[in-house]
Amino acid sequence: MNAESDERQDVAGSAASGAAAGEGASGEPVFGSRAPHFIQRSRALHLSWQVGVFLVGLAVVVIGIIMLPLPGPGWLVIFAGMAIWATEFVWAQLVLRWTKRKVTEAAQRALDPRVRKRNIILTTIAVVICAAAMAVYVWKFGLVMPWKIKE
Repeated sequence: MNAESDERQDVAGSAASGAAAGEGASGEPVFGSRAPHFIQRSRALHLSWQVGVFLVGLAVVVIGIIMLPLPGPGWLVIFAGMAIWATEFVWAQLVLRWTKRKVTEAAQRALDPRVRKRNIILTTIAVVICAAAMAVYVWKFGLVMPWKIKE
């Protein structure tokens, strides 16, 4: 055995101890492959597993990117693709952890009473401006679609 396969088996052993929670015995997150042990034992099988995970994750991320301008949960699908990658690649695990931390921070900031009050005031102002613009349009042109207005 070479050092690389020994290292891979060490990661597999530590991943097995905290595989359910995604954390090691000390509470620290476990990085690395979450492939089944029989796949990690064979270098060729593990490499083909990684290629397969990468291609499936890439397909999901591309579908999410396509969904961004179209109706559909684009960002949610992109994050699902990142989660697929995170089952096998450390860089995706780090990106996903950073994203979760930033989303949690943003949610906590949004729940701050001062920020909520400001957002409610800004939304109310925007609704009043839109209502005024619609009232002016209906007063001037009536209930006619913009593409049917004749000057």
